[in-house]
Amino acid sequence: MAQVPQTFFDALAVRTWCGLALETLGRAREEIDAINVYPVADGDTGTNLYLTVESAVAAVEAVFAGHAAGSDPEGPTFADAARAMAHGALIGARGNSGTILAQLLRGMAQVLADDEAAHADGQGLRLALRHAADSARQAVAHPVEGTVLTVASAAADAADGAEGDCGKVARAAYEGARTALAATPGQLPVLERAGVVDAGGRGLVAVLGALVETFTGEMPRAVAAGVVSVPGARASGAVVAEEPVGLRPGPDEDPRDLHARVEPADGAAPGECADSTATAPQDGPAFEVIYLLEAEDAAVARLRGRLDALGDSLVVVGGDGLWNVHVHVDDAGAAVEAGIEAGRPYRIRITHFGAGDVHTTGAERPPRERAQRAVVAVVPGEGLAGLYTESGATTVLARPGEPPASGELVQAVRRAHAREVVLLPNDAELRHTAAAAAEQARTEGIRVALIPTRSAVQGIAALAVHEPERRFDEDVVSMTSAAGATRYAEVTVAERQSWTMAGICQAGDVLGLIDGDVAVIGTDVAATAGTVLDRMLAAGGEMVTLVLGDEAPEAIAEHLEGRVREGYLAVDTVVYRGGRQGSLLLIGVE
Repeated sequence: MAQVPQTFFDALAVRTWCGLALETLGRAREEIDAINVYPVADGDTGTNLYLTVESAVAAVEAVFAGHAAGSDPEGPTFADAARAMAHGALIGARGNSGTILAQLLRGMAQVLADDEAAHADGQGLRLALRHAADSARQAVAHPVEGTVLTVASAAADAADGAEGDCGKVARAAYEGARTALAATPGQLPVLERAGVVDAGGRGLVAVLGALVETFTGEMPRAVAAGVVSVPGARASGAVVAEEPVGLRPGPDEDPRDLHARVEPADGAAPGECADSTATAPQDGPAFEVIYLLEAEDAAVARLRGRLDALGDSLVVVGGDGLWNVHVHVDDAGAAVEAGIEAGRPYRIRITHFGAGDVHTTGAERPPRERAQRAVVAVVPGEGLAGLYTESGATTVLARPGEPPASGELVQAVRRAHAREVVLLPNDAELRHTAAAAAEQARTEGIRVALIPTRSAVQGIAALAVHEPERRFDEDVVSMTSAAGATRYAEVTVAERQSWTMAGICQAGDVLGLIDGDVAVIGTDVAATAGTVLDRMLAAGGEMVTLVLGDEAPEAIAEHLEGRVREGYLAVDTVVYRGGRQGSLLLIGVE
């Protein structure tokens, strides 16, 4: 709850709203995931909305932290905070609903930050909500009623008729959205047959509820796709509750299967949907493709037309040269190629809607048995992801400069579908993020052990001794011991001049880091790597692990293997290809 209600919409109100929205979505995430049947019943709308807002929160907090570090007593301006919120949501948007939410936040920010005022009043909030709803609708190639777009428009309409301060406008928008949400099953047959309200709209109502709390200090009436009908909702099984129903999975249940527990429609038996075949078309596109794109407006206009011809659920949001592209297609390669023709796509994410999952009805999908134990690991490159996966681990890909959020780690733990999970962050800076994810997973009945691995090579060592048949505690101790006995290093290129433990480096210098600290500064990759390896082996070792990045010199592996073979007896070397891992080379010595 907001400690002090905000009178005006200013920088502090942006910060408070983002934080409260994240908390609210965190509480409602499982429920929203459970009712996700449109446009694809992949059970992740709540999670995608949470991750989108989490990225917005991180961006806003970074702006406040930057001003605090600079001893600025005034803090960031309203415009700075609003733009940070919009930018964070844009670059972190996930899924169809998350992408639309990012455009809603961007639309609001465009109005709120337009005149560089110190704050906005009720009139400013009304204008922001209207522009947000309109811009989100324009971002969708083929708007469909009964979705989050309908709920956003209803919120803006209700706000237009409200008089007073931000609190009164926010409450009107919330109530308008809440009413529209209850009516979504009457507008979209797939919702009516499944007996649920729109999941994306449900998430937006949660975000607007946080806006009300920001300005009033009070949590508004909660909304849930649960089991208590309200007047005005069609007799379709879609309901809105005065209090959250709080669906929670049992220890042996998959949260994605909870939609079957929503109140049935049209006389269906309890625990069933009236027409389970309505959850998603069985012949829909096979892939979800999402990427950020640096491109000019004219190129994006052409891209929209090309992607629209390739698939459906097309949403392109953003502007000012940076865009977030989301589409469902059968030819993922063509969707990415279209982005390359338009500009520079990056942070490309391709998700396969597997047969028997998204496009299979709930009645046909066989229940998954939970494994007894699983390993979840963060890995820095595609090559290592393949290696870890082959060893039985569930992976989270950490691309250069893109550390995963705690929500992504929790999602991976759920995806592992096990009663016991060993979590390997493989990065010292991810320890707190991983700890938060582990704690969240424990609240869901999953036993999680966090092994504080600081490098992917330590994770490889831990995974090598993993034995799921032995007792959990014994397995964790053995894996922890193996990781701790592995010294780690990396060879990379300096991006700028900097002070280091080894002296001053210049941009372009080759850096050798041992156990996280710069130990060697050189100009040649092979020579620097050799020096690093010699220093590590000076303390002894039996096994050297080399993980090569895409930009590592071709002969580096052969050079280092020869160095070990000639200079160190009884030391074995193993080489892996890591892909785009950020570093030229990772080294582990056990």
